[in-house]
Amino acid sequence: MPDDKQSRDDEQRQQPEREVEEERDRAHEDRAMSGDPGGRLGDLDEALETHGYPITTDELVEAYGDYEIETQGGTESLEEVLASTDNQTYDSADDVRSRILGLIHR
Repeated sequence: MPDDKQSRDDEQRQQPEREVEEERDRAHEDRAMSGDPGGRLGDLDEALETHGYPITTDELVEAYGDYEIETQGGTESLEEVLASTDNQTYDSADDVRSRILGLIHR
């Protein structure tokens, strides 16, 4: 059975490591809950936040079609990402973001 003092010393050394790990996990959760997780939408994410809603797919392409988005295969313009979709209406930046991220994760 390990010495109690040795066990306490080991636990004290591990405490800062746990705190760093917990802080890293909290920061990751905060990023995932706000805006564009992983930064795949780049500058488009900020533009979507400041745009007025509702907006249609066609209006998105007209306004932001040239914005580059990171996809699994490299980068594509918003116009290329949305090319396979029907014209639909989005009520918020979160709606648009969800649709785009869903399309690029196929």
